[in-house]
Amino acid sequence: MQEYLQFILPSFIGIVLFIIPFPFNGEITIPVAILAKLVQNSFTSILPSVMTGVIVLTTIITILVKLSKPFLIERSPFLSKLFDVSPTWLIARVLGMIFALMTLFQFGPSWIWSENTGGLLLYDLIPVLFSVFLFAGLFLPLLLNFGLLELCGALLTKVMRPLFKLPGRSSIDCLASWLGDGTIGVLLTNKQYEDGYYTKREAVIIGTTFSVVSITFTIVVISYLNLQHVFGPFYLTIVIAGLVAAFICPRIPPLSRKPDTYYEQAEKKIDERLPKNMTHFSWGLNQAIQQAKKNKSYATVLKGGIQNVLDMWMGVIPIVMAIGTTALIIAEYTPVFKYLGIPFIPLLTLMQVPEAAAASQTMVVGFADMFLPAIIGSSIESELTRFVIGCVSVTQLIYMSEVGGLLLGSKLPVRFFELVIIFLQRTIITLPIIVLMAHIIF
Repeated sequence: MQEYLQFILPSFIGIVLFIIPFPFNGEITIPVAILAKLVQNSFTSILPSVMTGVIVLTTIITILVKLSKPFLIERSPFLSKLFDVSPTWLIARVLGMIFALMTLFQFGPSWIWSENTGGLLLYDLIPVLFSVFLFAGLFLPLLLNFGLLELCGALLTKVMRPLFKLPGRSSIDCLASWLGDGTIGVLLTNKQYEDGYYTKREAVIIGTTFSVVSITFTIVVISYLNLQHVFGPFYLTIVIAGLVAAFICPRIPPLSRKPDTYYEQAEKKIDERLPKNMTHFSWGLNQAIQQAKKNKSYATVLKGGIQNVLDMWMGVIPIVMAIGTTALIIAEYTPVFKYLGIPFIPLLTLMQVPEAAAASQTMVVGFADMFLPAIIGSSIESELTRFVIGCVSVTQLIYMSEVGGLLLGSKLPVRFFELVIIFLQRTIITLPIIVLMAHIIF
């Protein structure tokens, strides 16, 4: 009985924290997000300064490690992995530090630290990431280490593998994104990839296809576009278009060309073959119990959670600051996204979308930040067009101010230009479905 409880209790707590939604302050969200919101609201005034300090400290230690290889860092696998990074990530961390300091103290060109560029990252996004990473990192072991994913993997392989080319355990990543936040899904996926549960192809598919923004954030988008009265059809459209994209994208390049090999520093730890004389449930339960037994000490689990938090704060946030600020500068102060949106004008016109020229630039600007299409599109008169803009911005999934920056800052084997291609693929795949649904609704 004790071995069953060792699996059931931590897994149940993990499900409650990450997957079961609760009403809170007029919103439906998950407990981890509620805890993160409470911390964020309590320390709003100091979090930008605190995180600037974290970014500066991370960058300085990284530079020292690259110059002198301190013994204390080199003897620790965790610290070595965190600070002994490639030259590319070193440059990104330095750039993130410069942007954070310029934004916090408001010196240098205003286009770097304005409220729509560096200020948006440091004062709006990074405090959210700080608090989400704190609780997600600490509690992720409840989902990862006590057998829940082994059980789900055995039960859902027959669904996830043929439809989306993924292991059954990836369903938890998808649910965590959908009900919680896309960042939680990316973090969960990255951790399992590093531990040898996903191949390169599987990890990138999950990170770029199922890192869906939460229901809560969808409500924010639809409220900004003044479409609250059609939330049901709006979310149904997002689900349908998102599932179609999730079915198609893994089967075409660049995702289809990703190698089916495991992380170089990890051994394969997943086997989906079902032994004879066992059902999927009995095999999954057996695997879950064996996984739960591996946890000899809760202190070790807590240590792993703290390492998760430090990895997220110091490994990811400087990259988000660097890449996100750069993308927002391009979106705000150059006509790049406007020009990139021009090819969508005849397409939107052909689909009989009103105010096609105004809507066209919102088709691409979401790559910088998912909220930018809603900001630009909120002044458009046509409800149908605003509906299309809102649905497209949510189903595109990859935006550099958050999920895109996280993907590039993680260990997942995906490059910037591949994210651009996947973003455009998702836009082209989902747009006709969304427009068709919009014409039916309006």
